[in-house]
Amino acid sequence: MSETANETDSQFTFWYYATTYFWHTVGVAVVAAALVLFHLRRRWVPKLAGWRHRRNQYLSLINGAATQGSSFQDDIDSGLTSANFDLASNNLSNGDSRKGLDEQGKKQVVLIMNKQGVSFDEARAIYARQKMASHQIGPDGMPLDPKLVTFS
Repeated sequence: MSETANETDSQFTFWYYATTYFWHTVGVAVVAAALVLFHLRRRWVPKLAGWRHRRNQYLSLINGAATQGSSFQDDIDSGLTSANFDLASNNLSNGDSRKGLDEQGKKQVVLIMNKQGVSFDEARAIYARQKMASHQIGPDGMPLDPKLVTFS
């Protein structure tokens, strides 16, 4: 019996030290990672803020929060405006009676902005090219129908 007791004690001692060593290693790794993140916080914190802003815009449009009672002001607040596509001066100030931008188009433009990391104007151009291609229209605006005859 003493051999099995010694054997059991040695197994217990081995597993005790093995698990203690493992958890101490994990703890040191977590502390080291925290120190590195703290030291490099000037690099990743601004990126995190930008990512949160883009994510919130995306989620508000996809979940429909920004589309309920949608208006041009809601679209402006969602960031769907630019110097080339100025909703404030072209729609709000002129008293446009429409409800705002097309819901499906907004969702697609926001998806393009988030997936490809492009600006609002670039996303609108990509969306327009995709819509034209789906209707058999080339990037130059000419129909892609092989039977097309044009006179110049």
